[in-house]
Amino acid sequence: MRWDNFRTSSNVEDRRGSRIPGGKGGLGIGTIIILFLISWGLGIDPRLLIGGAEMLSGGGSQQQQQQVGRQGAPDDQVGRFASAVLGNTEDVWKTVFPQQIGKPYQNPKLVLFSNATRSGCGFAQSAMGPFYCPLDQTVYIDLTFFQEMQQRFRAGGDFAYAYVIAHEVGHHVEKQLGVLDAAQQRQRQLGGPEANKISVRVELMADCLAGVWAHHSNTQYKSLEPGDIEKAIAAAEAIGDDRLQKQSQGYAVPDSFTHGSSAQRVRWLQQGLKTGDVNSCNTFQADNL
Repeated sequence: MRWDNFRTSSNVEDRRGSRIPGGKGGLGIGTIIILFLISWGLGIDPRLLIGGAEMLSGGGSQQQQQQVGRQGAPDDQVGRFASAVLGNTEDVWKTVFPQQIGKPYQNPKLVLFSNATRSGCGFAQSAMGPFYCPLDQTVYIDLTFFQEMQQRFRAGGDFAYAYVIAHEVGHHVEKQLGVLDAAQQRQRQLGGPEANKISVRVELMADCLAGVWAHHSNTQYKSLEPGDIEKAIAAAEAIGDDRLQKQSQGYAVPDSFTHGSSAQRVRWLQQGLKTGDVNSCNTFQADNL
């Protein structure tokens, strides 16, 4: 992937290596694991439980949430890469969003962190993976996730890593479309497996929107190189719910899927790559995912 000429974004906060203020008020790893298990059983977003527990333990106080890192594009290679990918998503979406949706695009923020940090959605740990918080419209990522992609998922390459960031930015696009808020409201009403089904549609739409970004990035900036798309597809396959569940427990439970199967994730990524059309990503109007 050719990213050296991408504009780096100034909407980056680098918290790597910084200490969380009031760390003693944070939750222990055992508590976090229990909350993850409870959330899995109830079919709700674990960040909601963790954030609530943080508030009850005093970890969500105003003073403790003030963790500030270095503003602007980092100097190290992987940090600069993340900032450059974010900058390119900004440049693409500020053109595509008004053209296709008829509204201006508002940029998200990106927070880089190590091990753990605080977000507008509660306490965040590296084990949760990259995520988008709609409450502060910020993408959070521990960049060691890219190493995990290589070591655990056997999926690597710059475009595969860029796809991860673009997927989270895709949630920000959903937020601006009004899709994310509507979906989360519906999830709260339904709960359980039905809420999981809505989550799958949200995640697959973000995969498709990542493909839309890649389509236009390549058209405008000639960013893709031979083999890039195959690497991104391999990454999408590796993080499908069915594959992850089979690796961890030997079998898949479709009702518990929250992100979609490997085949579904590949299909919707390719949809966006092929069409470059936001409207083609409406998974909520698709009978067959």
